[in-house]
Amino acid sequence: MKIRVLIADDHSLVRTGLKSLIAAQPDIELVAEAADGAEAVEKAIETQPDVVLMDLTMPKYGGIPAITSIRQTCPRTRVLALTMHDDPSYLRSVLAAGGTGFVVKSAADTELLSAIRAVAHGRTSVYLSMSEKNAQDAFSPHVLNDSATSPPAIKKLSEREREVLVLVAQGYTSQEVADRLKLSTKSVETYRARLMHKLGLRKRADLVRLALECGLLTPNKPIKAG
Repeated sequence: MKIRVLIADDHSLVRTGLKSLIAAQPDIELVAEAADGAEAVEKAIETQPDVVLMDLTMPKYGGIPAITSIRQTCPRTRVLALTMHDDPSYLRSVLAAGGTGFVVKSAADTELLSAIRAVAHGRTSVYLSMSEKNAQDAFSPHVLNDSATSPPAIKKLSEREREVLVLVAQGYTSQEVADRLKLSTKSVETYRARLMHKLGLRKRADLVRLALECGLLTPNKPIKAG
């Protein structure tokens, strides 16, 4: 079954280039396109795509609120931000809004296609081209608003809990984590519940944000691709 994609970008030339790229892929198809965030939400509700390629800076209704609306109205649709902005605050905003991927427009076509396939399969994918300083700002430890999820809380995790944290943040299922760590699925779920409790978190999206904030995931490479 093909991955069904909606493109949302206010530049027609960008949409044309993306349509050509997608048309050449045997496993991906375009189902709709939109020129602003509001239209993107409408088309997403209408077509229920697997993935929305979302520009963040658009007229009328921007990409961030559009991501939030799509995640609320189309829970099965994944949103991949495709943007010219490499500021780490945009990445954090995308994740906070419910996005599951972030690709800068300067990335290679192969990286974008890998990201589409990754998020379509429930994984998180991030491709950045930030300066060294911005990369450090985005991925080194930060003091978060909630003290329960601050970097010191990470230090309270056991080595095994940290391993589970990173793999879950990368988008692996409990079974896949179990296979990689040679554990039972029940053990992985126990570790996951324990680390979520220690960190005061409830959703995997929160784990992804925390892993990024604390430098547990590598910049300039996909968190999980393929």
